[in-house]
Amino acid sequence: MRAASGALGMDSAGRTREAYVEYLKSITLIAQALQEEAAGTENSEGVTPDTPKLLKLAEQCLERVKSIAAALGKAQVKAAAQERGGGPAPLPRHRRVCSDEGGKLSPFLPPEIFQKLQIAEAQSARKELTPLEEASLQNQKLKAAYEARVARLNPNQAVQKTSLTLSLQRQMMENLVIAKAREETLQRKMEERRLRLQEAANRRFSSSVALTPEEQEQRALYAAILEYEQDHDWPRQWKAQLKRSPADLSVVSGLFSCLLSGAPGPAEPPEPPRESSFEDLERFLASPEGWAPAEAPASSGQDAALPELLKGVVRDIHNAIDRLLALTLLAFEGLGTAAGKDQCLACLEEAFFPPLWAPLLALYRTVQQPREAALARSMERHRHAGPADMGLASRLFPPGPGRPAYASAVQDLRLMALESCPRRKLECIVRALRGICECAEEYCGSRDGRSLATAAIGADDLLPILSYVVLQTGLPQLLSECAALEEFIHEGYLIGEEGYCLTSLQSALSYVESLQ
Repeated sequence: MRAASGALGMDSAGRTREAYVEYLKSITLIAQALQEEAAGTENSEGVTPDTPKLLKLAEQCLERVKSIAAALGKAQVKAAAQERGGGPAPLPRHRRVCSDEGGKLSPFLPPEIFQKLQIAEAQSARKELTPLEEASLQNQKLKAAYEARVARLNPNQAVQKTSLTLSLQRQMMENLVIAKAREETLQRKMEERRLRLQEAANRRFSSSVALTPEEQEQRALYAAILEYEQDHDWPRQWKAQLKRSPADLSVVSGLFSCLLSGAPGPAEPPEPPRESSFEDLERFLASPEGWAPAEAPASSGQDAALPELLKGVVRDIHNAIDRLLALTLLAFEGLGTAAGKDQCLACLEEAFFPPLWAPLLALYRTVQQPREAALARSMERHRHAGPADMGLASRLFPPGPGRPAYASAVQDLRLMALESCPRRKLECIVRALRGICECAEEYCGSRDGRSLATAAIGADDLLPILSYVVLQTGLPQLLSECAALEEFIHEGYLIGEEGYCLTSLQSALSYVESLQ
């Protein structure tokens, strides 16, 4: 307890690295004490009355170690990205290319093919496309590249033309299947959102002459806002700033920092909350008489009711976020644009989900326990599997011996599990898939002597590589993480690169789960 108290004192004083070392020393001392007790106890169990207390203390120290290690790891990853020149260059969204059979693509396309690609890119930039529309554009690009390659073939190369045709048909079909799955998910989420908003609209906009309680509340709140603005200048200043710079999204972040910190000054950032593991350990050391083993698991009857409980929790979270957003837009009308609402939602997520994600994920994991258990068994059985065992072509291996394959993607998925905001988790998944593409291009380019621009992987290579990366993480909880992300990420992400990456990761998890 003295060692843990010393570590806690260093932690509270901001001496993070020293506290990290001291926590590890505390865990070592506890393990040594338990080992000596087990060896010197005559009873067969090797357990004393103090054993549960020591185990609980070790658990609390380990929670702080994990939390500090995660923070230090993020800092190192960020510093490494800055050293590389601001991080990896963004890849084109949903990059798909033909396979390499029949020769490689020329960097100079015929004028008519180049024009088709330019038209497709212009259409993509003009508006947000649905998954099926985006898949259609991808297939147009594939077809244009196919026509360019076929035009370069000799008339006697009929076998290669047949191979190219079959490859084109396969990839176009895969694009449509994935797009249809994403479209169905998007439609389901939009329908659920429509029903929630319709229910709210039915409550708020009644057909009767008298105002509903919700409308009365809105009117009372707006009147209170106007009255408050008569005596305080800062809301009007923020409104004027939003009006002057409607496209500056940093203004929205500053406004939410002001609102959530409880201080009107925009220059003063909110004080970061203390981490739950820190507070748990602090309370734990303050009252050691409260040490107790973990609670007993829920009964089978409770387990059967958990899916319905989860649905209710999800519905309450959506309603709470919608209400917070509505109140913010009521007070600051300048945020009513699409970009303003998106930024408001991002700021609300940053404040709303960190204290909520851990218990929410625990509920998801309980509901998903049978699938997670199957995934964990599969990961254990195949933990020594190499890239070749997962069906990767030899050209997608690292060229040097002893070099871990796709290590950056594995690290990004592990970091995703440490985040507590859906948007940041989604960014980790996108970085992982971009890292896979970069590694594959590097391996192909260094092995075959080709430039990186022409060494991209095909769609049929992505699932085996991503499945191998999932296997290397050793994290069956990714299954529940993805289920929660699918529910809570903004609908707009599902039709972009983020939605494609999430769908691909879910496919890889299902594949690893089904490995025999």
